[in-house]
Amino acid sequence: MTSSLRLGVNIDHVATVRNARGGRHPDPVRAAQAAVAAGADGITAHLREDRRHIRDDDIARLRSEISAPLNLEMAATSEMLRIALQTAPHAVCLVPEKREERTTEGGLDVVGQIEQLRPIIGELSAAHIRVSLFIEPSEAAIHAAVSLGAPVVELHTGTWCEAIGGISGARAADEFERLKTASRLGRELGLEIHAGHGLDYVTAEAISALPEIAELNIGHFLIGEAIFGGMDAAIKRMQAAMQLGRDLVREPA
Repeated sequence: MTSSLRLGVNIDHVATVRNARGGRHPDPVRAAQAAVAAGADGITAHLREDRRHIRDDDIARLRSEISAPLNLEMAATSEMLRIALQTAPHAVCLVPEKREERTTEGGLDVVGQIEQLRPIIGELSAAHIRVSLFIEPSEAAIHAAVSLGAPVVELHTGTWCEAIGGISGARAADEFERLKTASRLGRELGLEIHAGHGLDYVTAEAISALPEIAELNIGHFLIGEAIFGGMDAAIKRMQAAMQLGRDLVREPA
């Protein structure tokens, strides 16, 4: 059981705003520094193939200018592997990627891509870069992650978050049950469990009550909230929500 719960802050969409106009402002590295100063436990940045938000120089600066661990999200390609090995972030999270998507739409197909993923995970691990796999909350994906030797999985919470906003409460309950089952199974099999995608204050509080989860990675919502109240206030409110959820966890009698 995991008692502590970390918050990783994804700063991609600060770069999205910058790139909409060009130039250097707002600076995602400055946003990362503000997030760390506010208490974030780590910084996440997704270097996409088309560089639509985070760029190569952002990754280099994040690696050298922030004090917290850097989690590099990336596709499982030879180009991204080369960049990760050169940059040597604390961790790499392998994610699916399509040019036409607005944001990551689901978990990595670890079951169908085992042979493609195995050598990439091997090279990253040999370079002492911690590997995480962004996966759907399914038993098959958990078992595939274990067979690949990845120490961490990040469960895709987007489907559950979308279901909460829909008309079917039963679907939301089913999706949460999938997250609960996958968290439990993954922990039993020795994985560290993270979760992320689409989380806000309410859903972060709810999922923080799953004792197996060690880290939440949240970006778009926090950056949006920071526009209105600042990064410090947004992160502290998120951490308070997470703590409320974690306070519901009770050790078995």
